[in-house]
Amino acid sequence: MHPWLHFKTITKHKLMVMGYCFRIGLYKQGLLHDLSKYSPAEFLVGCRYYQGDRSPNNAEREATGVSTAWLHHKGRNKHHYEHWVDYSLDDSHVIMGAPMPRKYIAEMVMDRISASRTYMGDAYTCQAPLQYYLKSKNKLWFVHPKTKRDLEALLRILSDHGEEKALHYIKNVYLRK
Repeated sequence: MHPWLHFKTITKHKLMVMGYCFRIGLYKQGLLHDLSKYSPAEFLVGCRYYQGDRSPNNAEREATGVSTAWLHHKGRNKHHYEHWVDYSLDDSHVIMGAPMPRKYIAEMVMDRISASRTYMGDAYTCQAPLQYYLKSKNKLWFVHPKTKRDLEALLRILSDHGEEKALHYIKNVYLRK
């Protein structure tokens, strides 16, 4: 059990996301981001599976076959595309992704930047969030195509043009459409 280290990690991440959200004008989302990580359902699991260099949810999943903390988390945090899964009305899929509102896609980008910075430390580059996304892109059949398109486009702006230009674009163009 590593309660203090886990608390420091999730708080560092939360404060970083809050700072980024404030920079793009998402003040309420910045304040409320990831508060469920402090709930017993997520915090205690995080303490038990804490490793410091990756999400404890992956360690829980490896140890037990499922991450109960993740199931709790994604159901309460709209900046995860897994939150936006619903039943399909046609026969093409049993479940399908619903389109995410832009403000949650923008928060997701801030979350990915902050998670990469938190876990990678000095090894972080602006390419890291896109590389992380591309590793799992082919498995994301349940994510709405518009959500995938927008997320990848924003991560490519970050990767190709840097953080300042990406944040400027998100705040002044993407969120104003």
